[in-house]
Order: sequence, then C-alpha cells, then structure tokens
Amino acid sequence: MKRIGFLLISGMVFSAINAQITNSIVDVRDGQIYKIVKIGGQWWMSENLNIGIRIDAAQDAADNDLMEKYCYNNDTNNCSTYGGLYQWSEMMEYNNSDNGNPGLTQGICPAGWHLPTNDEWTELVNFLGGEYVAGGKLKETGTVNWKSPNTGATNKSGFTARPGGFRKYDGSFSEVGIYGHWWSATKNSETNAWIRYMEYDNDDVGKNYYNLKDGFSVRCLKD
Repeated sequence: MKRIGFLLISGMVFSAINAQITNSIVDVRDGQIYKIVKIGGQWWMSENLNIGIRIDAAQDAADNDLMEKYCYNNDTNNCSTYGGLYQWSEMMEYNNSDNGNPGLTQGICPAGWHLPTNDEWTELVNFLGGEYVAGGKLKETGTVNWKSPNTGATNKSGFTARPGGFRKYDGSFSEVGIYGHWWSATKNSETNAWIRYMEYDNDDVGKNYYNLKDGFSVRCLKD
C-alpha cells in the first residue's frame, strides 16, 4: 500500500567548514521536521525516521493500513531521541527487494524520498573514504547519545548517526548507545536483508545481513 506524503523545504544553509549543504523538510503525514544533508551526489535525511504507531516488542508488525514501529524498551522517549525501529517488510510496505542505484522503493519514506539500497549505502561509504574511516565521518560527536569513547566521531558529513540499538526478532532490545544499525532495501536471502552498522569504539562502517523480523533504524534518501 502506498502512503502519500508531501514535503515542505525550508531555508538552505551552507557550512564552509565541512562543505555540507544542509536543509530541512516537513513530513506532512505527521508534521515532523527532519534535517537533511547533501553528501556527495546524494541527499540524505540526517535523522532517523520516526513515523507510525508504537507496537509492543512482543508483536510482529502486520500488513495493514498502519505504519508500525518499535521504540527501544517500549519507551516513546527513545523514539524521539533515536527514531523508530522497523521490521524490514514493514519498512518496505511489503514490496520486494530493491537492488538498484538509484533505488525505487518509497516504503515508509515521505513522497519524493526512498529507502536506500545496498548499492546506495556503498556509494555513501565509498565517498567518505571507505568502510574503515567512514563511520567517524558519519557518527554524531560526543557521548550524550554514544557510549564513551565514541572513537573517531567527527560527523564531518553531517549525517549525525545515532546508536539506536535494535529490537531482536525474539522481542528483546539490545545495544542502545553502543551500536546503530540501518536497514537497506536489499535482501541477501529470503529471510535476511543487508544492513550497515556503526559502533562506539571504532570508526568503521560495518556491513552484514540480519533477519527480516529484527527491528532497525531507517534513513531515507531523496529521489
């Protein structure tokens, strides 16, 4: 099911220090404002998506008329800080795997935006110098949200990655403040999909695949 949403663009700001072009959008589906940033040739949300109604961690999301999310430890304050956590199929709005660059799957993103594919994540990481250094350029600085020492974090890209942890497929939560995990729109198998992850004690961007029923963070990429 396609859910329509429109975006209002606010004033553009240029940062000479990090050569960022930043902006913000309003998702009129719920009125939330998201910061966005241009990194290389891509426009990314620089905040995790946080749309939908919270369901309990013991439940799986359902293919219905609702967008359903988890909040870490079933606490809505964590969704405000880290964004929602989504099962892969719910994020995709029950569409098939997307392998392209650019991706074509809107999923739960606002109109004009789509879910990043595995190849689009790779493009971002490569632009920032590769998997062994890109994490530092993507992570939010400081230790308010990241556990100390938050190694290598400069956020030079403006991506502002936060460690929202994840909801395991068995209904438990783990690793907030330690890891951030972000879905791609690309499956690895019938039961797994590719993700990117960052952690508190290095500046890597890891790549792995996880169970579709896990709950991870979501970023959207401009069409």
